[in-house]
Amino acid sequence: MELKIKTDLATLEQALEMGLIAEEFDRIKKILGRTPNFCELSIFGVMWSEHCSYKNSILWLKKLPKDGPHMLVEAGSENAGLVDIGDGLACCFKIESHNHPSALEPYQGAATGVGGINRDIFTMGARPIAQLNSLRFGNVNLDRTKWLVNGVSKGIGDYGNAFGIPIVGGEVFFDDCYNANPLVNAFSAGIMKKGDMISATSYGVGNPIYIVGSHTGKDGIHGASFASKDITEDSAEDLPAVQVGDPFQEKLLLEATLELAKTDAIVGMQDMGAAGITCSSNEMSAAGNHGMDLFLDKVPTRQKNMKDWEILLSESQERMLVVVKDGHEKIVEEIFDKWDLTCEKIGVVTEGDRVRYFMYGKLVADVPCKDLVLGGGAPVYEREWREPEYYKKWKEFTLDDIKQPEDLIEVSKFLASNENISSKKYIYEQYDSMVGTVNMSTNYVTDAGIINLKNTNKALAMTVDCNARMVNADPEQGCAMAVAEAARNIVCSGGVPSAITNCLNFGNPYNPEVYWQFVGSIKGMSKACKKFKTPVTGGNVSFYNQTNIDGNEIPVFPTPTIGMLGIVEDKSHITSLSFKGKSDLIYMLGESQNDISSSEYLSSFHKIKESSVPNFDLDVEYNLQETLKKLIRCGFIESAHDISNGGLFITLLESSLEKNLGFDITTCSETREDAFLFGEAPSRIIVSVRETQEDQFLDLLNGEKTSCLLLGHVTKGEIRIDDKVYGDINEYKDLYLNSLTNKLK
Repeated sequence: MELKIKTDLATLEQALEMGLIAEEFDRIKKILGRTPNFCELSIFGVMWSEHCSYKNSILWLKKLPKDGPHMLVEAGSENAGLVDIGDGLACCFKIESHNHPSALEPYQGAATGVGGINRDIFTMGARPIAQLNSLRFGNVNLDRTKWLVNGVSKGIGDYGNAFGIPIVGGEVFFDDCYNANPLVNAFSAGIMKKGDMISATSYGVGNPIYIVGSHTGKDGIHGASFASKDITEDSAEDLPAVQVGDPFQEKLLLEATLELAKTDAIVGMQDMGAAGITCSSNEMSAAGNHGMDLFLDKVPTRQKNMKDWEILLSESQERMLVVVKDGHEKIVEEIFDKWDLTCEKIGVVTEGDRVRYFMYGKLVADVPCKDLVLGGGAPVYEREWREPEYYKKWKEFTLDDIKQPEDLIEVSKFLASNENISSKKYIYEQYDSMVGTVNMSTNYVTDAGIINLKNTNKALAMTVDCNARMVNADPEQGCAMAVAEAARNIVCSGGVPSAITNCLNFGNPYNPEVYWQFVGSIKGMSKACKKFKTPVTGGNVSFYNQTNIDGNEIPVFPTPTIGMLGIVEDKSHITSLSFKGKSDLIYMLGESQNDISSSEYLSSFHKIKESSVPNFDLDVEYNLQETLKKLIRCGFIESAHDISNGGLFITLLESSLEKNLGFDITTCSETREDAFLFGEAPSRIIVSVRETQEDQFLDLLNGEKTSCLLLGHVTKGEIRIDDKVYGDINEYKDLYLNSLTNKLK
């Protein structure tokens, strides 16, 4: 008895080190009917981590709208979302985080994030065609930030370029809250024939199980557990939890997988991401209501004498688990031999729900798969949340608290060179945006990335958006605004919003104020997605994005990144954000607000971080987007660009850059000039109209609920506001294009 108590205490200590809590350890013993051995405890540790089980978020994730006219698979049931895009085609898309690995080793952390999200796409039988990314870094002047930016951007570029998928858009944001914990969110989309999906399931007693792709090494061990805890000063010791990627190997795996998908040889297939073989084997078994026997000594390894639990938990990249129909082994083996990839039979499908792991004939772990997975027996918690003290205090902010600067020309140049507004070419020029010949965004400078659907008259529009400063100020309204901005970018580009995927980046869920931010964001996302009929196809939750420094937990801004897919029903609808010619009229759709809350202008120029958000009305936003759709389809506008970071002035500047044009406008007398120019109130779009089409433009608007305001006209290159010359487009172009590069060099 004394020995058993000592054994239990020692195993409990190991469980706590793996991120489990005492109650969960007791639950594991009850499930198994005994104390788990180290290998079994390791399995439960990674499978019940937040990264794999969503135990602190699933109750609220289930409240998100998941039904829509284009949905082809239930959200969360497969590796990625799948929607019907017409013409017999389906689009598979998803966004995921690789934050913690990128904080420690930015190059490999970002590279393997790209690799992992692409595998989620092609493991379902879709060929990846486009990537986007959403990046957050700390203070741009810090050496650490420069190191992270350079490592992350090079990792994304090197992996994506070699793999051969264009990056068609993204966003980059800098703030002190991300100093130690950057956010690296990778989005990928792929195309497949409707009905050709490969499911992540396992069934058929006696069917063989293969591991294909790369050999298994010691990289990424306990990566899922690492992603489910805070970044601390000791996190560098977790460097082995960061995976190492090989894009050329992944390219071979892609081609082999898609060739295999054309056969009738497979039952199911799943990419090995978080928790490696452990996750794939248990999730596929639970999905198919069967068990597995896996022989770990059959797994090809990079290092000699790897232990059973190391093989199980390894997150080595470019690997898949494939369940093959009995008798079809030769088909699979010949395909992978052709592509010079490892293909080894390591197990067999069994009856029941037990997944058993053997090493040299010895049973090293015996676990019930359904007790390990999301939606099965994995623990589910409803965490306490509490409104932070700052929330009501920040709502007291008014424009009267800020004196308008005497020199607004100075402000305009300051914002044009601000790191959160100016061109991110220092980063995106490292990416190959033309590989694959499907990216139409290089021909049309648009608010969303545009992907050509060859042999059809359609295109896809896709974007990633989140103003984390707005979400921090008001999570519910801020997240609703993020969904609205994504939809607005799709519509401005000529598309119709279809569905979203999300990457929910937050601090520690055990912090009631952080969890309040999470709950508020889910509420805001839900109401906005319902309004725009854009169901949530799936995504990723990334908690523990904070840094523990000297006992103080510093969370990042709540950052619920929205990845949205839209359909351009006719390529003639594609709309550029760029002004087309001198004398075109400039109109603003929507109403300006006498507000600068949570704007870059307020935060960076005035150094005021404590304010709420501008007023936001979903009905007003919806009407605005519906109006713009009609204007585009009637051919009454030359360009469309939504007003967001930097406000109206920056929107006009960005519309002027491509053709070296300028603008001459008059501000609204009912709105304070700095608020009119630099406030970031949502639900506004700048459009340009030919003089010859102005009457038709106004006639259409007369029947709409959306207001409009004539601002002025496009010029040859001079920038003039209220008859005051602000400068020449070339001066602003230099500031806009080169400021971030100069700061990061």
